Amino acid sequence: MAKTKRRAPRQAWACAAVMLLSLAACRRDMPDPEAPAAEPVAAVQAMARAMADNDLVAYAKLSVPAGQYTRLQQAWAQGHSRWPLTELPLHDQLLPMLQALSAADGSQQLQRSFDRQLAGQTTAVRQAAQSMGLFGVQYLRHQDSYTASQQAHYIQVVETLAAWAADAPISDRARARASIGVLTAAARATGFSDDAQLQQAGLEESLRRLGPFIGSMKAVLASYGLDLDASMRGIAGELLSQQGDNALVRLEYPLAGKVITLQIPLTRREGHWYLTRTLADTDALLRHAEAAQAGSPSLPDAPADSGEDATVPAKP
Repeated sequence: MAKTKRRAPRQAWACAAVMLLSLAACRRDMPDPEAPAAEPVAAVQAMARAMADNDLVAYAKLSVPAGQYTRLQQAWAQGHSRWPLTELPLHDQLLPMLQALSAADGSQQLQRSFDRQLAGQTTAVRQAAQSMGLFGVQYLRHQDSYTASQQAHYIQVVETLAAWAADAPISDRARARASIGVLTAAARATGFSDDAQLQQAGLEESLRRLGPFIGSMKAVLASYGLDLDASMRGIAGELLSQQGDNALVRLEYPLAGKVITLQIPLTRREGHWYLTRTLADTDALLRHAEAAQAGSPSLPDAPADSGEDATVPAKP
């Protein structure tokens, strides 16, 4: 645990950014969680609006059918699930990050870490961003676990973010101090530092309290020129194909001055459209949770196959 506490302040900036990058792929009025959008593209836009509004409860309700949502609440209460938090990249770093940020000396530790590693290092930061971008692209090109569409999407994102990071004022000490203040206050306001507190609060209360923290992280990133709310509110798309209850949509969204494109499969269930991968993931999660609650062994599920060469951006 001590090791985690020492490392967490150093990882806080990276974790805050990476956890939110997945949201950039996913506008207009507050969605009604009880009435999910009927059309595939509109369904994705509704989820994106909820995330832009920092309304994690609405996002969760729009992501799965009502019956499944109720079962996910129960699985959370029983300690078998932390969905939808597990949909975030580096979700296992959320609690260590909250713990580090909300610690009595959290802001001082972060500032010292920033001063040692980044303060005034404009050239070094730019070179590191460029190097990480090149490395990321090469890594993605040699991965055989992604479809061609997924690979193309992730490469666009990595190249765009590397270019943003190279020009962003990341090494500015005054800006960092202000950002640290925003993040530490937001982390303390959640009241969370361990999993037991999440379980006690329950799924909806946990999401309500975490929403402003996510909003604060997005505000910090926006102050550095990465406006993820603009990405989510600017999402547009078209229906590429539909066969019965399965559809494939093409989406595009703005990210750091570029336009990113991707394809996502959706599935219609109970009259509404949902991301195919989210349904597959939560179906598997609930089978395991219910088996664990019954005290029965549960074998791992095979990876879901959408049947399309499509991209699902939530989990790079």
